[in-house]
Amino acid sequence: MRQLIVNKKSYIILVILALTTYLITLFLSVFCNPAPLANLLGFFALVAYIATLIPSIFKTVFPSLKSSNFILWLLKKRRYIGISAFFFGSNHGLLMLIQKHINLLSPLTYIEYFQGISILFIFSLLAVTSNDWSVRKLKNNWKNIHQLTYLVIFLLPWHVLDKMSVKWSYITPFAILLSLINLVFFILANIKVKLRIKS
Repeated sequence: MRQLIVNKKSYIILVILALTTYLITLFLSVFCNPAPLANLLGFFALVAYIATLIPSIFKTVFPSLKSSNFILWLLKKRRYIGISAFFFGSNHGLLMLIQKHINLLSPLTYIEYFQGISILFIFSLLAVTSNDWSVRKLKNNWKNIHQLTYLVIFLLPWHVLDKMSVKWSYITPFAILLSLINLVFFILANIKVKLRIKS
């Protein structure tokens, strides 16, 4: 019973945090105009997604940090942060769909927006299966589905560079930098794991 209350409290905190971030984004978009709302939501999706990867990447690349309070907190809240990434990413996609009048019936749309659609599809799968019931029912398949998160690491820099190459906003350099740093750390983590296996 206590665990249920703790989980409910965590969920409520996450919803409040997501809504607060959404309202701040809306305020910035309307009054300060640092970047269009859709871009800000995409940026928040990127930050939330990277936050879900930090515990596993950092414990490999920087083993001394694996017991830090921040890493442990991210690890504990990873599921909720991942759902936030989906929340921001899906809103980003919906706003872009409306803003650019994207025709979902055209096959060319799926070629032109391949990275974004792929990322949103993966985020959707991860969000839908981010619960204890899915873990129990899917068993080993659950791990296979959640391995798709690592594909997003490669799609994100491509998506940001491709879609923002024509019209940059204030947040574009930060989005590119974060996605590339994330990619570099992921590659470093994999190299360290392979070297450890060989030795």
